[in-house]
Amino acid sequence: MTLLLGFGAVNTGNNLLYLMVSALLGFMSVSGILGHWNLKKLQIALEPPDEIYDGLETLVRVRLSNERRLLPAFLLDISFADHAGRGHLSVVKKGTHQSVGVPVTFTGRGVHGQHVLIIRSTFPINFFIRRRIIDLDQTLLVFPRPISCRHHQIMEQAQRDGALESPLKGSEGDISRIGNYQGTEPLKMIHWKLTARHDSVKIKELSNLQQPPVEINPLALPGAGLEQQLRCAAFLINDLLRRDHPVGLKLNDHILPPALGQGHKIHLLKELAIYGQD
Repeated sequence: MTLLLGFGAVNTGNNLLYLMVSALLGFMSVSGILGHWNLKKLQIALEPPDEIYDGLETLVRVRLSNERRLLPAFLLDISFADHAGRGHLSVVKKGTHQSVGVPVTFTGRGVHGQHVLIIRSTFPINFFIRRRIIDLDQTLLVFPRPISCRHHQIMEQAQRDGALESPLKGSEGDISRIGNYQGTEPLKMIHWKLTARHDSVKIKELSNLQQPPVEINPLALPGAGLEQQLRCAAFLINDLLRRDHPVGLKLNDHILPPALGQGHKIHLLKELAIYGQD
């Protein structure tokens, strides 16, 4: 419309058209300057989840900090280069930061250190779409992608013995003793008959059922090459720990003893991620 009015003003010499064209050109200039300014003094950092798997889409949180001291940043879309998924932030106030989830798929296990992110903005009125490309140097560790495999020797080892009683408290074993209610136990643990006979509330303390430990040697697992074996090992680690089997890992002379817990699982998967990449 600005171009048409400009041609009309030149052909007719109408001063009113010249004023309208001047106003539109000024509006375009101000819009471009504000859009360019809107992407200034913005810093980003990644807040990755505990588990990132090769070839599986992951929601990585990106923290955007507005380091300006006067005005907020508006209408920001954040994405990884070559990935369609975006995260949107409407307003980031001055001197603050906000996080947004951005879907991304990493290819290849191991250490990923270089990331290219793009910040786009339609501010102020979607007349221009400004963008800023940021090269971010931050290390992320990508685990092998789990593939379903139930190796018969591993499963036989896991099923050879039944669950063992542990002296630790649990919620599925036999009654080991009767204790006093501390206020944090679930109601299903209250021993109502004994409570009726005493002045205090009594609870059932159950023993913990511990599954037999399992040691995984990825190099002895089925698969067409090392990558397939590591993917099988990643599946077995997730599957067995989910069923409360203590899991250990044997990588040549490096042995990790069986244990339970989320931290132990992450440790095992990290060993798989960097194996053979030294």
